[in-house]
Amino acid sequence: MRWREGRRSDNVEDRRGMGGKGLAVGGIGSVIIVVLGLLFGFDPRNFLGGDSGSSNPAPGTSTTRPVNAEEEELKDFSSSVLANTEDVWQRIFREGREQYRAPKLVLFSGRVQSPCGTSTAAVGPFYCPGDQKVYIDLSFFKELKSRFRAPGDFAQAYVIAHEVGHHVQNLAGIMDKVNSMQRRAGERESNDLSVRLELQADCYAGVWAQSAQKKGDLEAGDVEEALNAATAIGDDRLQKQTQGYVVPDSFTHGTSAQRMRWFRRGLETGDIKQCDSFNTRSP
Repeated sequence: MRWREGRRSDNVEDRRGMGGKGLAVGGIGSVIIVVLGLLFGFDPRNFLGGDSGSSNPAPGTSTTRPVNAEEEELKDFSSSVLANTEDVWQRIFREGREQYRAPKLVLFSGRVQSPCGTSTAAVGPFYCPGDQKVYIDLSFFKELKSRFRAPGDFAQAYVIAHEVGHHVQNLAGIMDKVNSMQRRAGERESNDLSVRLELQADCYAGVWAQSAQKKGDLEAGDVEEALNAATAIGDDRLQKQTQGYVVPDSFTHGTSAQRMRWFRRGLETGDIKQCDSFNTRSP
């Protein structure tokens, strides 16, 4: 991905090295964490309990890692990608006669607190609607390459664009509607709504990717990197890896095939109207 010449976003908040204090989690915060926190296959119960884990440092203590050149470049890269998403969504919202309010990107190390609770790096990147911020521990990008076998800078860009897609859903009121429906639904129906929410965010990431492609920011192999990342974090793939079998009714983010299909739909159409994953019988 050609990103070095692009502008950098002013909406990056660097909290690396700052320990997060425990925060009670409930209501929409816990629902959103359950909905979004499983993006990369981790059990949200590991962090919904806040400070209960013995591996967590005391509140207010530092969880810093030595900052190196590689991590600083990842910070620079993330700022560039965020700026790119800002430009794309500002244009799309303007065309719809709406105003886009860009999210903040919070960089943290170890754990972080937000209106959604105290979260550890193990949960992976997540979006918190309570403060309209995307949270990411930059060490995740190394894990994306090693654990999920999804290398490449555009795979990393896809991760950021997906979380920004959740921000777009929040601005559009989609998250509130889903949360309301989930409160009235059974577990199976609630999981299905979660899948549709995630697939729409994948489609929104694809819409952004098409714009980047038209600008000439993509290089050979970039689309394949994003599709590989979408495949790697499918529910079926993750369940097969972690427990040896799949339970479709427990899916919350969609299969590898679904995630690829919806990202590709956004990429090929560039039309957010084609990203309505809720009004289709089978997403």
